[in-house]
Amino acid sequence: MQTPSSQQILADLVAFDTTSHKSNLSLIDYVRDYLAACGVDSRLVMDATGQKANLWATIGPADQPGVVLSGHTDTVPVEGQDWASDPYTLTARDGRLYGRGSCDMKGFLACALAAVPDMVARDLARPVHLAFSYDEEVGCVGVIGLLDMLHAENIRPALCIVGEPTSMQVVIGHKAKRSMRVTVRGRGCHSSLAPQGVNAVDYAARLVVRMQDIAARLASEGGRDADYDITHSTAHTGIIRGGTALNIVPDLCTLDCEFRVLPQEDADALVQELRDYAQLELEPMMQRIAPEAGIQIDLYAQFPGLETAPDAEVVTLTKRLTGSNGHSKVAFGTEGGRFAQVLGVPTVICGPGAIAQAHKPDEYVELSQLDACDRFLRQLAEWATVAS
Repeated sequence: MQTPSSQQILADLVAFDTTSHKSNLSLIDYVRDYLAACGVDSRLVMDATGQKANLWATIGPADQPGVVLSGHTDTVPVEGQDWASDPYTLTARDGRLYGRGSCDMKGFLACALAAVPDMVARDLARPVHLAFSYDEEVGCVGVIGLLDMLHAENIRPALCIVGEPTSMQVVIGHKAKRSMRVTVRGRGCHSSLAPQGVNAVDYAARLVVRMQDIAARLASEGGRDADYDITHSTAHTGIIRGGTALNIVPDLCTLDCEFRVLPQEDADALVQELRDYAQLELEPMMQRIAPEAGIQIDLYAQFPGLETAPDAEVVTLTKRLTGSNGHSKVAFGTEGGRFAQVLGVPTVICGPGAIAQAHKPDEYVELSQLDACDRFLRQLAEWATVAS
């Protein structure tokens, strides 16, 4: 087969609308067919609905520890965004390639696929694995099934590179995240009789203030890591919904909030702190008036942090292949924490594009970034060809 460029493959990948709430199977079928044409078998790990799949493929000797190139296939929505061009048609302008997912993170997937023919042509001494997942954008949940399969079959890669956009710089850590949905149920009544009701919005507001208090404490007293742009753990409330009319005491209010926590700190302890405040302090006050009132805190998305030692082999290798002298850490989450936690695989984050362009209208990746990733993967293939 004629080897397509990473840009050509990216155009194909962008054309698939793989927004997280939709199926990714059309893209996965494309990847599977492409790999098969290269002589590479792949395995699928389906979700419970049969509408989404992870893909796992190995180039080289499967009985040796190798390197994983990890990336997610899902993207965020384009609804409500003002695009200058069709988000599902890759458009080149001024050295940039525009399209949904071009940066986050189909650019890396395209480079990895473009590198496959070269890897197949080599006599690899160490395997290169491709791990393409779904539902990363909604809590890094899709990859869990793939990791469970690898763990059950005792497949232990030596290294993992997650190709999230880092401008091809080496990232060795990211924060953990806990996403919570809080439901406050009170008792409604006419606002002229407000003391006879339990105002769900009022009690939700107390929880928002407690989140602010925790955020202030983390900023002033919590741990520090100078490798992060925000050097401490954070707490944040993003959405609150409640009430129907001014003259009605609201009986229901919901809010979404999150903790982003340094890997060395206890994210679950912060969740428990909020639950204790709700159950031990707020609910007794509510239930003195309305026994049916209460607060429910559901953890609807979470992922572990990543903390890879600066002198780990994967760090020194990635630095050497990218020509980078330094490393950093990022606040945004990736599947890297799950690879490290479930399989114990030393992991770094390194991929084309800048995170500042992700999720935005007119998302783009620079052509120079794809070129840099192509070079990096060629050198990785050379490394994998030479026995250790």
